[in-house]
Amino acid sequence: MLRLRNFLFVLLFTGVLVGIFLAGFSVGKLQGHVIAIEGLTNLEAGKPAGVDFSLFWEAWSAVSDKYVSRGELDYEAMVQGAVSGMVQALEDPYSVFLNPKNAKEFLQDIAGSFEGVGMEIGVRDGQLTIIAPLDGTPAQLAGLRAGDAILKIDDTFTRSITIDEAVSLIRGPRGSTVVLSILREGWNASRDFSIERAVVQVPSLTWEMKEDGILYIKIRQFSEQAPTDFQAAVSQGIAQGAERVIVDLRNNPGGFLEVAQDLAGWFIPRNGVVTIEDFGNGQGQREYRTHGSSALSGFPTVVLMNEGSASASEILAGALRDQLGVKIVGTTSFGKGSVQELERFSDGSALKLTVAHWLTPKGTLIQGKGLDPDVAIEMTDADIDAGRDPQLDSAIEIVKGL
Repeated sequence: MLRLRNFLFVLLFTGVLVGIFLAGFSVGKLQGHVIAIEGLTNLEAGKPAGVDFSLFWEAWSAVSDKYVSRGELDYEAMVQGAVSGMVQALEDPYSVFLNPKNAKEFLQDIAGSFEGVGMEIGVRDGQLTIIAPLDGTPAQLAGLRAGDAILKIDDTFTRSITIDEAVSLIRGPRGSTVVLSILREGWNASRDFSIERAVVQVPSLTWEMKEDGILYIKIRQFSEQAPTDFQAAVSQGIAQGAERVIVDLRNNPGGFLEVAQDLAGWFIPRNGVVTIEDFGNGQGQREYRTHGSSALSGFPTVVLMNEGSASASEILAGALRDQLGVKIVGTTSFGKGSVQELERFSDGSALKLTVAHWLTPKGTLIQGKGLDPDVAIEMTDADIDAGRDPQLDSAIEIVKGL
C-alpha cells in the first residue's frame, strides 16, 4: 500500500498503479541531502557517520580509470544504478528506486491518468504474478485471471525483473499491443496473450438489490470516489428495502487506505480499530480507527474475497471479521500487507521503500499470507465459462440465514 501525503495507497495497476497494492505509500518531502550529479559533487552531503564506503569508491575508480569507453561515462546514470542495486539487495519486490523518468510516470499513474492493459501485478514466490485484472479492461477481456504467472513480456523473461520494470514494459500508448506469456495452474504449458492497450477507466463500485432485501455492493477499487459512491449505494439500497449486505471484494487490488477506513466506519462503531501499522524493529505501531456513523452495524453482512483481493481489500475484510465476526466467503486473498513510503529526491528520482506491515485489529499479519476464508468456495474454469458464480450463491444463502 502506498502512503501519499495523508493518503495511503494500496493499488497496483499495470500501466496504472503498482505495487498495486496497495495497503501504503507516502510521498515524503523533497530531500535536500541527495547527491546532485555534476561531474562529482556533494561527496559528503548526507553521509552517515561510521559507514565504510571505500568499496564503492574503489569500484568507481576502477571503472573511471580502466573501462574501455570511459570517455563516454554517464556519472549520473552510474550513481542512480548504484542506488538501484542497493535497493535490489533488500530482496523486497515492493522496494524500488525510480529514476526521474520512471518517477514521473509513477506519479502520473497514481494520479489516475494512464494507458495500459488494466491489471495489478505483484511477486509471489519470486514469480511475477497477476494479482487482479480489473473488470472491463483489456486484461480482463483477454481472459487473464488472478493468480496467472507472467513468464514473458514480449521477448523479455520476467524471472529477475522488478515490478516497476515489468510495468514499464507492459504499459504503453492506447492502440499498441503487448504479448504476455502466461502460465496458469493446471496448464501443461504457457500460452501467449496478445493484448491491445487502451485508456483504463474503472468505476469505484457497482451495486444492485438481490432477493430477500440483500444489498449487493461490488467494490472494484478503493478510489477517492468510492466513499461518495458507497454512500449513494447504501442510501438508495435502504430506500429500496435493504436489510442485509454482501460486500464483494473479489479482484479488487486495493486503493487508498483512507477509503477503506471510511467504508469500515459504515459497519464498525466509531473509534473501532480498522488496521494496525507495524513498523517492526521495536519502532512501535500505529492504529487506524473508524470515524463514521456505523449505520450498517446492525445489518447481517458477508464479504466475498479471492486471490485477486489485495491491500485495502484485505484491510477492510480483516477489520469486519475481527471486529464484527463477519464471515468471508471465497478463496484466500493475495497477501499484500506491506507499506511503501515514497521519498522524492531533488534530481526528480524517487525511492519506494517498505517501511511497515499491516495487521488486522487482532494482530494477524497480512503480508505474504493473505486472509483465509471462513467458507472456502472455489470458482472453476467451468463455472466461469458457464457464467456461474457459486461463491456469490453461497454468500447469498449465508447472509439470508443470519
